[in-house]
Amino acid sequence: MNAFFASPNVEAALVASAIVAALSAAIGYFVVLRGLSFAGHAVTDIGMTGGAGAMLAGLDPLVGLIAFSVGAGAAVGAFGERARERDVATGLVLAFALGAGALFLHLQTAFANAQTTLLFGSIFDVAPALLRVVAAIGVVALAVLTALYRPLLFASVAPLAARSVGVPVRTLGYAFLIVMAVAVAETAQIVGVLIATALLVGPAATAMTLVREPLRGIALAMTIGIGISWLSIACAFASFDLSRGAQSWPASFFVAVITLVVYVAARAFRERRA
Repeated sequence: MNAFFASPNVEAALVASAIVAALSAAIGYFVVLRGLSFAGHAVTDIGMTGGAGAMLAGLDPLVGLIAFSVGAGAAVGAFGERARERDVATGLVLAFALGAGALFLHLQTAFANAQTTLLFGSIFDVAPALLRVVAAIGVVALAVLTALYRPLLFASVAPLAARSVGVPVRTLGYAFLIVMAVAVAETAQIVGVLIATALLVGPAATAMTLVREPLRGIALAMTIGIGISWLSIACAFASFDLSRGAQSWPASFFVAVITLVVYVAARAFRERRA
């Protein structure tokens, strides 16, 4: 236990994971509320293509992640508000992006470790410079979400009524998708592209299962997200001994497993109360 709290890598991992988990959970509440879980997953995967392309060009993967994720978020908004049309178009763009990402990763012959980090994250290797960037992005994104909260909630729950009283529903949708894209991009940089969706959807869906009030739901989702990320880090750190000193199990594995277990437990608890 002393070694856990005395490690600078663990300290950076706890701070970085708390930032991305809180941001993902807060935005994820509206993702689930607006029925955008598939779109959020697609934006994350498309961001992977940007990260791989950035590495191929010799740039920081975070630049490509954010650029492609934001572009994907804007494209999802352009597909329209009808869920069926949006999902079809998103699926087609996602397929193309994944194909391009596979090509970029195939061409990466000199950065095998970078490929693994992009896909699965490397939470114990968060550099101080990256931590500052993650913190800055998280603060700005949460500030924007706070400014959008009331009209976004109205437009999410009753879009027709919101439009009738002059709320710019479509513009709000665009703005939210861009904020979501930035959030999933920085989350992917910490826990990996393949697991970022878990922190985006899981804590929010769990919170909505347990409480109805939006503010309480968002606060609970953020708490659950941070708890999942910290517990995953502790499990990954403890797994170093289980693996006989070779290599600890990836924290992203524990994030996925714990997120699923917590959601299933919340559903079971709600059904039992009902």
